[in-house]
Amino acid sequence: MAPGEDQQQGHRPGVFKQKNKTHKHGKHRTKGEVERENKGRVAVMALTKKQRRELRKMDRRHKANQIRRNKKDMVLTEKRRLGSKDGPPHLVAVVALHADVDAGAVTRLLRSEGAGGLVKEDQGVSGAKDSFGMILPRFKQRFIFHRPDPSDLHSLLDVAKVADSLIFVCDPTAGWDSYGEYCLSCLFSQGLPSHALVCQGVAVKKRADCRRTLTKLVESRFPDARLFQLDSDQDATLLLRHLGSQRQRRLGFRSRRAHLLAQRVAFTPNPTTGLGTLQVSGYVRGRPMQVNRLVHVVGHGDFQLSQIDAPEDPLPIQGTAPRPAKKGDVEMMDGGDGGTMRVLMKADPAKRESLQAEAEVDPMDGEQTWPTEEELQEADDEQKKKRVMKVPKGTSEYQAAWILNDEQENGDDEEDDSSEDDDDDDEGVDDMMEDGEEIDSQDAGSGCGSGDEEEEEEEEEEELKSSDNGGADQRYDEAIDPAEEQDGLKRYREARSHVMFPDEIDTPLDVTAKTRFQRYRGLKSFRTSPWDPMENLPLNYSRIFQFQSFDRTRHRVLAESNEEEEGAMVGWYVTLHLLDVPAFVLESVQQGRPLVLISLLPHEQKMSVMHMVVRRHPSNTEPIKSKEELVFQCGFRRFRASPIFSQHTSADKHKMERFLRADAPTVVSVYAPISFPTAGVLVFKQRDNGMQDLVATGSLLSCDPQRVVLKRIVLSGHPFKINRRSAVVRYMFFNREDILWFKPVELRTKWGRRGHIKEALGTHGHMKCVFDSQLRSQDTVMMNLYKRVYPRWTYDPHVPLPLPWVKQEQEVDMSEIDME
Repeated sequence: MAPGEDQQQGHRPGVFKQKNKTHKHGKHRTKGEVERENKGRVAVMALTKKQRRELRKMDRRHKANQIRRNKKDMVLTEKRRLGSKDGPPHLVAVVALHADVDAGAVTRLLRSEGAGGLVKEDQGVSGAKDSFGMILPRFKQRFIFHRPDPSDLHSLLDVAKVADSLIFVCDPTAGWDSYGEYCLSCLFSQGLPSHALVCQGVAVKKRADCRRTLTKLVESRFPDARLFQLDSDQDATLLLRHLGSQRQRRLGFRSRRAHLLAQRVAFTPNPTTGLGTLQVSGYVRGRPMQVNRLVHVVGHGDFQLSQIDAPEDPLPIQGTAPRPAKKGDVEMMDGGDGGTMRVLMKADPAKRESLQAEAEVDPMDGEQTWPTEEELQEADDEQKKKRVMKVPKGTSEYQAAWILNDEQENGDDEEDDSSEDDDDDDEGVDDMMEDGEEIDSQDAGSGCGSGDEEEEEEEEEEELKSSDNGGADQRYDEAIDPAEEQDGLKRYREARSHVMFPDEIDTPLDVTAKTRFQRYRGLKSFRTSPWDPMENLPLNYSRIFQFQSFDRTRHRVLAESNEEEEGAMVGWYVTLHLLDVPAFVLESVQQGRPLVLISLLPHEQKMSVMHMVVRRHPSNTEPIKSKEELVFQCGFRRFRASPIFSQHTSADKHKMERFLRADAPTVVSVYAPISFPTAGVLVFKQRDNGMQDLVATGSLLSCDPQRVVLKRIVLSGHPFKINRRSAVVRYMFFNREDILWFKPVELRTKWGRRGHIKEALGTHGHMKCVFDSQLRSQDTVMMNLYKRVYPRWTYDPHVPLPLPWVKQEQEVDMSEIDME
């Protein structure tokens, strides 16, 4: 054999070569076969988990870009519609911030023909002295300018609620005065729309210096605002172009609701009721106007709509196509000025929201009523079913009850007897009952002898204890001089009159503390001790409404309002018919005040407990006491209320503040109609001369009647005798009954000691107390007591609010107004 043959033969498979078992091709497939068959197929669940787990960075970036692009397109669409033929005219308010500037010169320059616009004097705000409409064919835009009276603060704020832009007329040197600063504070707290700053009367050589100086003055309030010089027609054209193209600020309280500024107002009185139908014409803004929704007129209340008409647009841009008819169009009618008016929709009584603001209260719900005939019959049947049995003489009623129960448990042999035996037994029982009654009447004392003896023994023991305590109290009182005690109390209270703790009050001498503070209770811990929010609610809580979940309802209502696409669309010029409107609404319009209408969301006409977070305004220095009547402006609403103040914390109990604090935010709780956040809040205080001062600003917090607000009082005492762990305390109570009543309440001291009352000493209010460590002579013993407080109901939607800050020369005699 050749040498190479062994090597080749070693590589050949031999008898010791590993042999694998062949796979049996049965019902099971190999893993490779399964992968080849399902190549490209992925289960639905696996795909979803994979997407959630392995979402790539580029996919997330593309998704964010898409969302950003959609929002940008939506904002650009709203911006392009404003002032165009498809949207409402651009509403601009001209506001003077200084007493030396002339805002009328600004409107005169904008009204001039040099601005290149077509001016329509009759298309301004209804009743206003300086208001007009303007069409700019060059920019394909239309404007409505209005100059509110700066002395009437509420009129200025009402116009700013619906205005698209504000023009602030500033002084070239000072910018604004103190009243201008006051107006800006109110506007910023309410919500400031887009704005522009304007100054006039500056020489050409001094314009650069004036612009530089004024920019430094206004950058604190308006860091990104643009300053315009308005002295010529060219300057007016630049200002109009800026107003038409600037970015619009989105205010949440008006963008979620349909609103309208009245341009024409007519009133049809009803002689029988004293009310009438108010017809208000204007452009729909914000959201589509629903005919079945309630409408709130700022400062005057809530009203229902009967129908919505669509007259011809008074400010048409050249080339505007007529508005297409909708399914809701009912009929055509004469518009009164030669034009036609189309009825868009009429209210459905079955779907129209109710004006009910308070819950229906039945005063007999908690009363006990006379039983019905069925209940009387059931009681008679139960009485007949009771078995009467003979009892031995001298057996008390309590013992007889046990005998009856024992016989009922032992057996039911009598149920198997015949009817004749039952009759005989009944007769015998009746006889024995008569005897028993005679025996009870004669031997009542002997039958209850054992029980009376026990009661007499207990009474004797109590008398002995009371006699012992009375003797000890008498001996303790003999060592006390009443005159010296009175003098010491007087000196103690005079010394502590200027160093009293917050919420500390003196215990009255003529009334027991048990009676005076019967509504108060003690808490082991203000943070952790429970307090039932449904306990001892006042009667006014039966008049309000409560949500099971206010946040969930708010999200649902706002989501539904954003999806609504029916009704009078945004930008349409419509006429609203308001039912049962009082005549003073028209009087307000005739005096030159603007009329603003808002379509309410569901539930916003109902009363509840509203909470607002406010901060005290720096200009206010007078103390504002809790439950003092104030004027509130919350979003679109303006009303009077008597609030309570409390701390702004996240606990389940909140401490009441007696006054509005200046160094911290405060929660204000009032009875008011429901409003969904977000909304700005302004709080005013009415003076005796009719003026109103701004006392606080803030925002709407929530609607929660179960928010527990606790008022705390502190009773203080003086350590009379100090031992190692105990002390004798006086001047907290002045009789023994009060000490025993407040004995379970925990005590604390100024230096942080804690303890409790052990026993009363004497009858003059001295008590022995035990503490966790020894007291100091200069320490003060205190007891905290709490009770729940509620706002005061002063809301009345039918009483108009007084008008603030109106100059004397602008007052109007109401008797001289022609209601026709």
